[in-house]
Amino acid sequence: MGGARLIQLVDKLGGINRTVSSGQPALKQAGLDEDTISAIRNPDTALLDQDSKWLEEPDHHLLTWDSDLYPALLRDIPSPPAALFVAGDPNVLWQPQIAVIGSRNPTAGGRDNALDFSAELSRQGLTITSGMASGIDSCAHVAALDAGALTVAVTGTGLDRVYPASSRGLAARIRQRGALVSEFPLGTSAKPSHFPSRNRIISGLSLGVLVIEAGLNSGTLITARMAGNQGRDVFALPGSIHNPMSKGCHRLIRDGARLVENVAQIMEELAPLAGQLAGELKKQLKQPADQGQLEFSAEEPQVEQDPEYRQLWSCLGFDPKPMDSIIEQSGLTARAVSAMILMLELRGKVEAHPGGAWSRKK
Repeated sequence: MGGARLIQLVDKLGGINRTVSSGQPALKQAGLDEDTISAIRNPDTALLDQDSKWLEEPDHHLLTWDSDLYPALLRDIPSPPAALFVAGDPNVLWQPQIAVIGSRNPTAGGRDNALDFSAELSRQGLTITSGMASGIDSCAHVAALDAGALTVAVTGTGLDRVYPASSRGLAARIRQRGALVSEFPLGTSAKPSHFPSRNRIISGLSLGVLVIEAGLNSGTLITARMAGNQGRDVFALPGSIHNPMSKGCHRLIRDGARLVENVAQIMEELAPLAGQLAGELKKQLKQPADQGQLEFSAEEPQVEQDPEYRQLWSCLGFDPKPMDSIIEQSGLTARAVSAMILMLELRGKVEAHPGGAWSRKK
């Protein structure tokens, strides 16, 4: 069953517990075939035990559709996954992200552009999201990590495997400074059909997609089309007409992608969707009425009136401070700080610095 169909089934039957405990008649009435009914009623307990054991390990998580931590932007894509396995910090998935993707065999110029753009986007406060493939993907992750920023890798395998094998060291770094994400259960090996499925999650998590280099037959173009269908901005770097790795980018530009030459052009376009993400964070952070709620003005964050904003603002100075220190000193949750920092950044009140640090804007 695909993720969207599973979500519909669970909703129809009143939750996952009722779904797995339903009898054959109810499952058949829900439109399931005999093989699927048999799989639900007679699960492979060895596989379930394997998953449970994995989830007992530190920093291993399963974000189901009904989890508060399930990423807001991903909920809105046409075919969202029913659940995500995460190794690392699941709160990273609520950070404003940009996907940086491209050829597995880039030119030297393509690698340089991937490193330069990813590093600068990280300094602007964005989390770099990609697929940990060789080439542009790996360059994007490495640039973010070297800048001391966060990064997310969405894989086409179970999280107990690393593909390609040469990325094992990179995967370990990403887990420590971000998150590894997969919709595939443990033990799932790399198959060609898995990567288009993975790509829809890369674009679905992100505010926009930046294509560095891509040939005309590159799978990167599929990701870009998915991003467009999801309502995401697609950006493409132009290149030489003689470079075959530029032809895919040129096609995307002809089809409506934004031609960009610097990070400032990207940041300008991402502001509206970043505001939507901040709104979703606000909904997630609502507290009981007797404790008050976060209030966001259409014009200015209510720093003076809102007690939690005052807590956060008092922790910020004009010298850069790491996000971890801000969270610890303010006493607020990671998601609360992420929401308020994002709103303050959109209003020009704070600025990002290398290493994931923040300060009041001078």
